[in-house]
Amino acid sequence: MDQLGARTVTEDVAERLRRLIHRGEISPGDRLPSERELAETLGVARVSLREAIKLLQGHGYVEVRRGARGGTFVTSLDGPYRQWMGQMRQESSEFEDILDYRIAIETRAAALAAVRRGESDLADQRLAIERMNRATERSEFRLADSQFHGAVARASGSRRLEAAVHYTRGELFAHPDQLVYVEQIETCCRAHRMIYEAIADRDPQAAAAAMEAHIEHTRLEIRDLLFGEQP
Repeated sequence: MDQLGARTVTEDVAERLRRLIHRGEISPGDRLPSERELAETLGVARVSLREAIKLLQGHGYVEVRRGARGGTFVTSLDGPYRQWMGQMRQESSEFEDILDYRIAIETRAAALAAVRRGESDLADQRLAIERMNRATERSEFRLADSQFHGAVARASGSRRLEAAVHYTRGELFAHPDQLVYVEQIETCCRAHRMIYEAIADRDPQAAAAAMEAHIEHTRLEIRDLLFGEQP
């Protein structure tokens, strides 16, 4: 089997699933697809997936329930979130590096999207904004947020850039219960609409600037969660 870097296939699968959870594409309480279905989706052997689930279980991301309604479920994520918070507090420069990198790649993605986007790309972005507006739960909000950023990255027309955006967004980890829900939705929706309008207007400079402002606001929010203050 192929390996990515020094990681084993099992470790790579666990990392891919962990990043999906971090991005909000899989939420607390969600049941993962069956082993066969998930292995096919990820393109890995079932034995590798099985071992990856054990790794995630050991780190508190998932739990396996037995019985007729059993399966593999995402936990409340309290433990993993505390671990992530502790790591970021100890290595504050790592947190800043992640946000700097996000700005670099997502502003470029937004600028390219303004040049290369098609009507279907705009439709995907509008749908994500509408879903965020209609969100009644934090998990729905986080999923819509991830879908919008994914749609912008996809519209850039660069598969490598799109992959980098997905990967880097998975580095951050905002626990759903830590979000200031109503204010977060309103602020995020406004930012997304500004990004969308610049892309729709084919204005790469405005799209990049709107994306940078959005991520800088995210930096302040997460910094406040981590350190309790905004410089």
